[in-house]
Amino acid sequence: MKIENPVTLMWLTTVPLLLVVAGTAMPILGCQPPLWKYVYSAGAGLLLIVRILTPYRGDNLRVKRLSRLESWSAIFFCVAAFFMFYKGAGPTDWLAFTLAGGAVQCYTSIMIPRAQKGKR
Repeated sequence: MKIENPVTLMWLTTVPLLLVVAGTAMPILGCQPPLWKYVYSAGAGLLLIVRILTPYRGDNLRVKRLSRLESWSAIFFCVAAFFMFYKGAGPTDWLAFTLAGGAVQCYTSIMIPRAQKGKR
């Protein structure tokens, strides 16, 4: 599957990230545990699928490394989703992986456009 249109790619990554954000905010808003766990997990799984199916195919090595790092944020979100359902996990283990994935996502969303422009 090759997606060339940047607008389509933007929507394919935005919707799963919004599901992850909604799944993270739902416990704060008082929603029932099974619902927010499934919303978060759906977003994490969809994001991982999008990251796997749309790798960077250019020749800029820095952007290629950053895109690979961006895929790790989806893996962090999937590990957080696993800890939501794992009985032996602590109540905040999933939050640690969510924060790690969010930090990586923020870093790469700033650095990829800069690397594509050629700035340091």
